[in-house]
This record gives sequence, C-alpha cells and structure tokens, in this order.
Amino acid sequence: MARIQAEYIWIDGQKPTAKLRSKTKIINGPVKSVSDIPDWGYDGSSTFQATGHHSDLQLRPVRFVPDPIRGDDNILVLNEVLNADGSVHPSNTRARLRQVAEKYKAFEPWFGIEQEYTLFEGARPLGWPENGFPAPQGGYYCGVGADEVFGRDIIEAHTSACLTAGIHIEGTNAEVMPAQWEFQVGALGPLEVSDELWLARWLLYRISEEFGVSATLYPKPVKGDWNGAGAHTNFSTKAMREDGGLKVILAAMKKLEPKHEQHIAVYGAHNQERLTGEHETSPIHSFRYGEYDRGASVRIPMASINAGKGYFEDRRPAANMDPYEVCAILVETVCGD
Repeated sequence: MARIQAEYIWIDGQKPTAKLRSKTKIINGPVKSVSDIPDWGYDGSSTFQATGHHSDLQLRPVRFVPDPIRGDDNILVLNEVLNADGSVHPSNTRARLRQVAEKYKAFEPWFGIEQEYTLFEGARPLGWPENGFPAPQGGYYCGVGADEVFGRDIIEAHTSACLTAGIHIEGTNAEVMPAQWEFQVGALGPLEVSDELWLARWLLYRISEEFGVSATLYPKPVKGDWNGAGAHTNFSTKAMREDGGLKVILAAMKKLEPKHEQHIAVYGAHNQERLTGEHETSPIHSFRYGEYDRGASVRIPMASINAGKGYFEDRRPAANMDPYEVCAILVETVCGD
C-alpha cells in the first residue's frame, strides 16, 4: 500500500480575522473518499483556540482534493475544528453553515465569489517603486505589459494549481490597483463554494511562497486614492434563476436592507477602511441597491436585467471575509421569513 502525504488544512482562532494553518500527515493511500482520511489533533494553544492547560483539539476531515504542488496521489485535506470531546469548537463557522444549508436546501442557493487580493514583496506591493508611488489608477485593470501588471507568473501558477486540484475557478484578472488581482470561484452551493474558496486561498499563500511574495486579503492595503480589496458575492436561488426571477431578486433587496448592519458585522474586519463611498464602494452604514451600479451596496448586473432573471452581486464583503459566515447570513436573510 502506497504511503502518501496529506496536508491537513484548518482555520485558526485569530481575531478579528482568522487565518489558515496546515501540517502534513503521512497516511496510507490512495484515498478514495473522505472516510479514508483519519482524524488528527493539534495544539490549539498555539492557534488562538485553546489554553495551554487544555490544548488538544481535533481535526475532522470534511473535503479533500488532489495536491497540485506535490502531485502523485498526495492530497490537500480541509478540516473542521472540534473540541477534544468531539463537540464543535466556537471558531468552527462551517458547522453553522452546514445547518443553514440543510434548512434552506429546497431554495437551491448558488454562490459565486470574486476573491480580490494584493501581492506584497516585503513592506510594499509587488512592483511598486521603493520610494514614492506608481502612476495613478487607470491603466492597471485587466492590463497587459510589464509596466501595467505585476505578478502574472504567480497568478498563472495559482490558476493551474486550482484547476489541477479540481477547484471550480472560473477566471482571473488584474485589478484596479497595481499588484492587486482577483480570481472567481463558483457557481456552487454554499458549503462547496466556501470550502473551495478556503482551499484556493491556501494554494495562493503556498504558491506565493515559491516566489518570495506574500498575498494579503486586507481590505485597504494602501491608504489614499487606491482601490480596496473585496470579495464580491454573487447569489441566486432557484426562483431567481427561473423566468420572472427578477421580481424575486427585487424582493430580496427589501429583506437585505433592514439587516444591513447584521451583514456588515460578518463581512470582514477593517471593512470601514474600504467602504467609504469612493473607489467603487458604498458607504458602510447605508444600504442601496442599483442596476449596473458598482457604487451600490448590491448590484443587479446587466445579465440579470436583460434576461429578467439571474442573480445579484453583494459588493459589501471585504476580501478577508469568512465565506462560511457570509453564505450563512445571505441564505438566512434572503430565504428566511
């Protein structure tokens, strides 16, 4: 029986923004299902999830994909965090989304998430001059050429890795600020899109290591007249995707508005630095939806308007948001009474 490397990946307990952790276990392969992967443990006192006097926590495998870095039969394993007695750890936001997804599964919610991020080399964005700033924004979005984009080799390596891993990555593009990029995952159900986004984030960090570069999800990585980084979340239900679905989308706007502050509370830390009403954002404490409008809290896109059905784009989530929390609250708000 072949011995393989399984990279166990989990989300830690750092506040206000959790981070990814991982370590390698040698197991018997090849792995055919998640039930073939054993539970494992770790020191929760070193990940902001336990005290040193009661530090053992469990890793429960919930999804695995081929490891595109190590190749062969090696795998990446996404885990939920459990207490020593098997109960759900407070930092485990996936457990709640499991319950929400099951409760509202008849609505068949789909998500597509646009993950923006910024590449840094040391203390400055990749490709920025050591002193001063690059030319103002305008020519960088979807740009081409060494004077317009920085880090394309990293993006190509990350995209290839996601494809090899079977992640439903749908596209990439250079963003408005130089050294800022985006990839999209979905459309998938709430658990699937969230799991795949976390795995794609891990691959982004891990591949960036090979280039001596770090990727950050901070919502406003450079102060001043520069775009922030978001995670625009596209959402639809079965009724929205069917004929007449535009009316269902508009009805959802009436549900979203009174719960704006509850959504903002789980849409990412430091989001107030990004949601200023400038740089294609809406002010953080007001809610507004609009057709084709990238300055709105929620945009109803051209494709949905023209077809009379489709989806809406929630532009409020920051790049560092937890997709388990964002998907859960959107499903609850839109599909609940």
